Amino acid sequence: MRNIKKRYWAMVLYPESAPSDWRDKLRETGIQCAISPLHDKDINPDNTPKKAHYHIILCYEGPTTYKNVCSLTDSLNQPIPQPLEQLRGYYRYLIHKDNPEKYQYDESMITTINGFDISNYLDLTSTQVIAILKQITQFIDDNNITEYCELIKIFRENEFYSQFLDIAINKTFFLNSYICSYRNKRIKESS
Repeated sequence: MRNIKKRYWAMVLYPESAPSDWRDKLRETGIQCAISPLHDKDINPDNTPKKAHYHIILCYEGPTTYKNVCSLTDSLNQPIPQPLEQLRGYYRYLIHKDNPEKYQYDESMITTINGFDISNYLDLTSTQVIAILKQITQFIDDNNITEYCELIKIFRENEFYSQFLDIAINKTFFLNSYICSYRNKRIKESS
C-alpha cells in the first residue's frame, strides 16, 4: 500500500487515544473532512460492544501518498488509513445508511471541517440530469424566460436553485437553444 496515491482517504479515530484537540489539528491541516457521529453503539459479531470510534473522510486537493496520510494519522495516534474508491459510499457508511443490520446513526450529526460538502463529490446520473432539465424548461415556460442570462441571474441569486445553476451552466447550448426557440414561438404566436 506504500506506493498508493489517492485523493480520498478514510481513517478511524478512537477518542481514547487521540489528542483532546484532534478536531483543531484536522482544521489546521486545511484538508476537507467529514466526521461521523461517535459510533458508540456498534456491536461485534460476538455481541460485545465495539470500542467507541469516529469514521473520518479526508479529501486532499490532489492525489497524495499513503506515507503522507500516515503522517497525519500517526500525529493523531490512530490506526492505518485506508484509500477510498467510493467517496459517496463511504460517506453513507458514516451513519450505516446502507447497512440496516447495523445501528443507524443520525445523518444530521455528521460534522464537516474546512468546507467539506458532499454535494461537491457526487455526480448526478444522466436520468437525474434529464429530470432537472425538465424542471428547468418548465421553469422557463412558467416564468416567461426569454434570455439565457435572465435564467442564470435568477438561479445565481436564489440559493434554492443552486443545483439548477450547476446544470444550467453545464447545459448552456441546450438551454440557450430552448430559450431562443421559446422566444421565437411566442413572437410568432403574437403576430
